[in-house]
Amino acid sequence: MSFELGVYSFGNTPRTADGSRGPTAQAVRDVLEAIKLADEVGLDYFGVGEHHMHAMPLSSPTSVINAAAASTNRIKLSTAVSVLSTDDPIRVFQQLSTAAALAPGRIETVAGRGSSTITFPLFDHDEHDYDMLYASKLELLMAVNAGERVSFDGPHRKRALRDATVFPRPEEPLKIWLGTGGSPESVYRAVELGLPMFLGILGGTPEHWAQYGHAYRAAWAQAGRPAEQADIAVAVHGFVADTGEQARAAFLAHEHRMMAEAMAELGRPAPQRADRAAACGPGGMVFAGSPDEIADRILHLRSLLGHTRQILQMDVGGMPQRDFLHAIELLGTKVLPQIRTEPAAH
Repeated sequence: MSFELGVYSFGNTPRTADGSRGPTAQAVRDVLEAIKLADEVGLDYFGVGEHHMHAMPLSSPTSVINAAAASTNRIKLSTAVSVLSTDDPIRVFQQLSTAAALAPGRIETVAGRGSSTITFPLFDHDEHDYDMLYASKLELLMAVNAGERVSFDGPHRKRALRDATVFPRPEEPLKIWLGTGGSPESVYRAVELGLPMFLGILGGTPEHWAQYGHAYRAAWAQAGRPAEQADIAVAVHGFVADTGEQARAAFLAHEHRMMAEAMAELGRPAPQRADRAAACGPGGMVFAGSPDEIADRILHLRSLLGHTRQILQMDVGGMPQRDFLHAIELLGTKVLPQIRTEPAAH
């Protein structure tokens, strides 16, 4: 499988001239503009995340994917992630199958538990059921994806399904990834279910994350699964600008504001900006730099982890849309060609 490069977004509510937040509706329009450009410059993938915050308002990724499916030509589109614990897996499947009718072979989903419990009170779930809801709903999503008729009796449902039918259906089953922030339990759950693994990474080192790749593939082989199906994708923070200095200065300022505001909403402290600056170096996992720097670092991580896809979240903290679009253009025209033509050198 050739290496795939792309972008993901949770939405980025713009800032007005006085620094206050603009309309969240504009964030939705901006991400659709970004997806169209990513398609035009040859990127392989665009992931639409799910958050329920003022600063990151893409709360319905399947809706955005349907809009993007009708307005793009070749790029793969996916949730990144769908917070499955507090969503309905049948509706997620139906909505993505609708998108797949518009963009055959280009629709995927990453099923995750979410980075916080903020959706549990919002959708009237008990956060003590966190893992049960995720495991049961993921099992149902896989069952619905596997065939037209489904029987299912899981703990999250009041009534069992008996030979139920779910429509519409894609011509081919959707590719479902298991999304994880790196817990060992999630690694082995992905192997047990036979799912590719999607790592959401905010910190650490390339060597640290390589261990997860080795553990996943070792368990995959031990389970007797075909080696070529052991796909690993990586989602990281990052940004591309004409020079490394420009990229790091712009990204760190906006990322710090995003993290400070988001963590405040969750009642958590934000990471120190100095720590994030250190993570921008070759030994870290924030991919902010010039096109050459980003290409070298992606190829280095690939040599350690062996992943088949890497995506960057670049539109953070009110990042101006023009800067985000320029970064997408550089990622497609300057970074991607290096990754495609020089993998053996790294």
